[in-house]
Amino acid sequence: MLMKILTVLFGLSVGFTCYYLLFSFFPQLHLLIVSACALVGSGVGYLVGNWFLKFLWRKIEDSFQKITVPELIVVGLGMLFGLILSGLIVVTLPVNSLPGPLGNLFALMIILTISGVTTQVSHRKKEEILNYLGTLPKNPEKSWPKGKSTGGKSSYKVLDTSSIIDGRIMDISQTEFLEGILVVPGFVVAELQRIADSSDSLKRNRGRRGLDILNKMQKDPALSIRIYDQDFDELADVDIKIVRLAKLLDAKVITNDYNLNKVAELYGVPVLNINELANAIKPIVLPGEEVTVQVIKDGKEFGQGIAYLEDGTMIVVDGGRQYIGEEIVVTVTSVLQTAAGRMIFAKPKEALVPKASSLS
Repeated sequence: MLMKILTVLFGLSVGFTCYYLLFSFFPQLHLLIVSACALVGSGVGYLVGNWFLKFLWRKIEDSFQKITVPELIVVGLGMLFGLILSGLIVVTLPVNSLPGPLGNLFALMIILTISGVTTQVSHRKKEEILNYLGTLPKNPEKSWPKGKSTGGKSSYKVLDTSSIIDGRIMDISQTEFLEGILVVPGFVVAELQRIADSSDSLKRNRGRRGLDILNKMQKDPALSIRIYDQDFDELADVDIKIVRLAKLLDAKVITNDYNLNKVAELYGVPVLNINELANAIKPIVLPGEEVTVQVIKDGKEFGQGIAYLEDGTMIVVDGGRQYIGEEIVVTVTSVLQTAAGRMIFAKPKEALVPKASSLS
């Protein structure tokens, strides 16, 4: 009710401002102009007030519920700075010399514009300001432990959606090779929920798998994992949100997403790529070594067969198509390291024997 009264009064003030402008042109219609402006102004104010209460005021309330006290202080200081700056500009400029109420309207427009801009800038930059001041936004339900790495920085590791669904992060964490605190953003959990609710069965299974893995990791007492509930409403892309959070917490990003890897590198955020780790710990196979494999399917080129090592490394067997379904001994001819992983080329051992005897 109070907001409706205020908006009606605002409409009346606008109406009387219009009256002063019209009275200079039509002084003989004094009473009619006053009545018309007051009626139109109050009506417009009432309609705007209803719209304001239905839409804008609800959004403002939601924003105030999400914002923390340190962030509210930063935004308030930004508004105060804008009011001071606009007041100095109004005093400096000769706005009072304008005829009638135009000077007051022009001064009000300057104050609203500058204070609005400074408030918006402080709102968008609140994380960086708080990070600079050493006051990081806290999880409203759980306090953040001050985990430190050997370099003196907070040893936070931000998990993305792909690393959780992949599942290997849980095994890696349980080996205790990965130190520090694992941070799971709330918007990543929300994305997992959306995937789990998908109409596509494959996506739905992936989302549920991710939620199950996250639940198991939370129940593991050996793991230090935290949920970061705050969101970056001004950002739409989840990858950019993850990078922003990593910069805010001075953290590293754990992922196996190639695109997120590149985005994080552009912003100077360190990345721990699970696929790169998996490739690094695979056993090295050198040309000339013999390996026992089972050819399971044909390759792209004529006569080729495809086999896999126990760690998932693909072996392209030249002339191995005829051995599909059989377990044979192959000799490694070359090893190719690609961005997707290691690829091994080999030939069946018995296929090399006639060739060697012919040379002798």
